[in-house]
Amino acid sequence: MAFGMRVVVLHLLISLLLLQLIKGDDDTLIKLDKPKLQKCGIDRIYQFGDSLSDTGNCLRESYCGAQTKTGKLPFGMNFYQNATGRCSDGFIILDYIAMECGLPLLNPSLEENADFSHGANFAVSRATALSAEYLISRNIAISFTNSSLSVQLQWMSSHFKSVCSDDCAKYLENSLFLVGEIGGDDVTYGFKQGRPIEEVRRIVPDIVKNIIHSVRTIIGFGATRILVPGNFPSGCFPIILTLYMSKSSTVYDEYHCAEEWNNFTISYNNLLQQAIHELNREYPNISIIYGDYYNAYYWLLRNAVALGFDKKTLQIACCGIGGEYNYTEDRRCGKPGAEKACADPSTYISWDGSHLTQKAYGWITKWLIDDILPQLNCHV
Repeated sequence: MAFGMRVVVLHLLISLLLLQLIKGDDDTLIKLDKPKLQKCGIDRIYQFGDSLSDTGNCLRESYCGAQTKTGKLPFGMNFYQNATGRCSDGFIILDYIAMECGLPLLNPSLEENADFSHGANFAVSRATALSAEYLISRNIAISFTNSSLSVQLQWMSSHFKSVCSDDCAKYLENSLFLVGEIGGDDVTYGFKQGRPIEEVRRIVPDIVKNIIHSVRTIIGFGATRILVPGNFPSGCFPIILTLYMSKSSTVYDEYHCAEEWNNFTISYNNLLQQAIHELNREYPNISIIYGDYYNAYYWLLRNAVALGFDKKTLQIACCGIGGEYNYTEDRRCGKPGAEKACADPSTYISWDGSHLTQKAYGWITKWLIDDILPQLNCHV
């Protein structure tokens, strides 16, 4: 009972805090009353990743932009009624982290003439950790974007040549780098194309190897604070639950999440954590932190009702059409017939079946910041 009351009180406090968001004169600066990460002195953020982090790069790629529906409502319906390429109804994790640092929201790196003085976002929707060539060699086709993690690193290198070629280490000494989440699409592409889960599992070590190589590359430019998120328990997501419905052997946990898929994710995350641990021993003066998206999401599920989510919609997509989870591949959010979202996204965790609502991202970010703050060596 006491715990439940604390969660309710916390919910009210966060709700009041979110009501204090102030839209800046340049439409990009958001201020929080007491941003937790501001005491760390972070002055720039650099993001790599996929659709969980994209703030508009996909829209600026010809092929990716032609396929995505994130450039029009209902995407962004709670982002000042502005569809920016974010896969949500509003803010995403990166936005909340920027707010907590007291910084403007990050512009997509492909946006021409944008302000990158506070960092840049290189993430692209549907991007993979592995190259297109590698995945094709494993009979996994990519049909959305070729802007894999290695391509995003090339963009970063070009960016730094233009802003800090003489002394990037000094320029980046107070920066925060987010390498991911990425790698989830590599796995999902394979699974959706009929590859057995054990076959897909074989590419995981190479996914982790590419992520770690990227971290080394970033360190080489002078990064000292790096967050490397693991994967969400996607066995709880409508997209995976829908794909699994055809498997009669599916076993669900107490939250109706597909156990086999989540066990796969646990093994992936464990491998990534071990690689990060080894990196930390190699670079003892650099903060390389694992972002525990998995446990953050389960914390949200356990406390969902107390946090204001509807118990009946915890695994139902707010935007989409069809099936038990309001998700079908050919009628995803934004496609013909699915141009409208639910009346109140704040009562849903899932936005479109594979991404979360603004409110869900907000709570997950709060959990993450509480988890990583002691590891950031803020020295305040």
